[in-house]
Amino acid sequence: MAEMNQITITVDGEQRAVGAETTGTELFVDQKTTVVMKVNGALQDLSRTIPDGADVVAVDITDPEGLEVLRHSTAHVLAQAVQELYPNAKLGIGPYITDGFYYDFDVEEPFTPENLKALEKKMLKIVNQTQHFRRREVTEAQAREELAHEPYKLQLLDKQHEADTTGEGASVEIGAGEITIYDNIDRHGETVWKDLCRGPHVPTTKLISNAFALTRAAGAYWLGNEKNKQLQRIYGTAWPTKQDLKAYQERVAEAERRDHRKLGAELDLFSFPDELGSGLPVFHPKGGIIRKEMEDYSRTRHEEAGYEFVYTPHITKQHLYEVSGHLDWYAEGMFPPMHVDEERDPDTGDVTRQGQNYYLKPMNCPMHNLIFASRGRSYRELPLRLFEFGSVYRYEKSGVVHGLTRVRGMTQDDAHIYCTREQMKDELSNTLKFVLDLLKDYGLDDFYLELSTKDPEKFVGSDEIWEEATRTLAEVATDSGLELVDDPGGAAFYGPKVSVQARDAIGRTWQMSTIQLDFNLPERFDLEYQAADGTRQRPVMIHRALFGSIERFLGVLTEHYAGAFPVWLAPEQVIAIPVAEAFNDYLDTIVQRLRERGIRVRLDDSTDRFPKKIRTASKQKVPFVLIAGGEDQEAGAVSFRYRDGSQDNGVPIDQAIERIVQAVETKEQV
Repeated sequence: MAEMNQITITVDGEQRAVGAETTGTELFVDQKTTVVMKVNGALQDLSRTIPDGADVVAVDITDPEGLEVLRHSTAHVLAQAVQELYPNAKLGIGPYITDGFYYDFDVEEPFTPENLKALEKKMLKIVNQTQHFRRREVTEAQAREELAHEPYKLQLLDKQHEADTTGEGASVEIGAGEITIYDNIDRHGETVWKDLCRGPHVPTTKLISNAFALTRAAGAYWLGNEKNKQLQRIYGTAWPTKQDLKAYQERVAEAERRDHRKLGAELDLFSFPDELGSGLPVFHPKGGIIRKEMEDYSRTRHEEAGYEFVYTPHITKQHLYEVSGHLDWYAEGMFPPMHVDEERDPDTGDVTRQGQNYYLKPMNCPMHNLIFASRGRSYRELPLRLFEFGSVYRYEKSGVVHGLTRVRGMTQDDAHIYCTREQMKDELSNTLKFVLDLLKDYGLDDFYLELSTKDPEKFVGSDEIWEEATRTLAEVATDSGLELVDDPGGAAFYGPKVSVQARDAIGRTWQMSTIQLDFNLPERFDLEYQAADGTRQRPVMIHRALFGSIERFLGVLTEHYAGAFPVWLAPEQVIAIPVAEAFNDYLDTIVQRLRERGIRVRLDDSTDRFPKKIRTASKQKVPFVLIAGGEDQEAGAVSFRYRDGSQDNGVPIDQAIERIVQAVETKEQV
């Protein structure tokens, strides 16, 4: 009889016989940091009964999925705290996000920093009550009755009803199919709060401990639609331990110190004048120097790699983007058209063309296709590598515009490679190696790759072509030896892509270069070349942006280096500071010699006192400060002061000059 009440399951890879009503709580009773379990690959609450034959895996609070559950549960504690302090608050949604969570609320007044402090205290009180999360499956009618006072939850139920009816549009918050409510149960077994949620959650609030913090509040449109009401969103973070929370807060503080918008102003690199509009930066002389150095070096490397430079206009007639498909698939990202009523012959005044729309270009690729198609092409010309620093314009929503890293007007280091199918794989491999090597020259060397595949709702071309393109890119990425991560549905409408993800000096990941393989645009533009056998063939097209955009790349480098650029990129490479005015002429002769060697150097002969000059040079993060006083002049030497405050005294002039020149020529990473 006992055997009839037994079932066989696999637990963390080992088969075990357990009771028929065993729950995850009982199964992992000795694993105090297990927060949820995976049952046949699906995350479930520990309180759920395990079915016969199931494959069960414990998920620790430190695992990525365990952290997500911890943060989602902390979001629910936040929502409970808000409704206890503000009983009239209406609930939106509260998902986990990278490193944290948020929850949206409809409240009468925006939340203030003082409100967040009060909410943290209330949350800690709830956490210390060791409340249990209890999952209940309910019918739609029951959910509507229990949550009749929550209008936004009712809207989510409407979306789920529509999803269950049509198979589309399921709510992120509650999924599709079954409807579940989570009750918060106190020590006396009473329900003290409830929420519509698909879960799962940690077993009790005890696992949340006090390793959480509320970080900020902001406005957010309901479900991200600006046509909906603006709610108040509270952001927070949660970690397994206080030590983890403190480490995260230190990382955030360091990121704030490195914020390129702050450093851009302090170092006089760039600005965002209100008169120009959101997302349209201007580069000041010092920022212009960095940008020019980046571009000049890139041009040199591209010439060595066999690229040819082209230039295309900023606007074009509407028809070009009808052919390319951008007006079908990318119109929301384009600025509205400019309408030209008619065009006239400049000599006769006769109307030569009726009115039509012109668009600012969001991409360079259609114009590069026109260059390829401008005359007959032979297989002997392939691969043909066209390169352009091309300015493009994208109508980013105001809420996502962010300094240099998300702008509306940008310059892409854009290349398009036309090759045969036989050349395709080698060309992709060579392109990826070229990209990685060049990024290393700019100081980024910690990479992994991401493979973005077809969006089933947003693509052109046949499934067979997409499969071939995706397979080829995956092989090239794998052969590189770098870690490869999947990005399902993340491809552009015309082809899959591999993107280089680079980690910066403090471990953050930035998407850098992208390489896209495209069989579709050559078809849409009817591109052809004459093959060796005399037949007309379609080229394969490879899209490649190395920096992504000059603006974004400069923003990333500014944060990577915390404004202390390597010598070759630094706007000012050397400042010469005399100990007293009497040594101005001595240092000036050294300054002139450095200028003759191409070094960006300046003599600070201002009336400021010596200590202030040193502080100013330090704030400007100048790589080399040359100092000279009486002993230096007598010895025919100078003293070096570096950015870390260290000094090297009495360096002979010739040796000092060569040290600086070599640091520039070798692109030394200081």
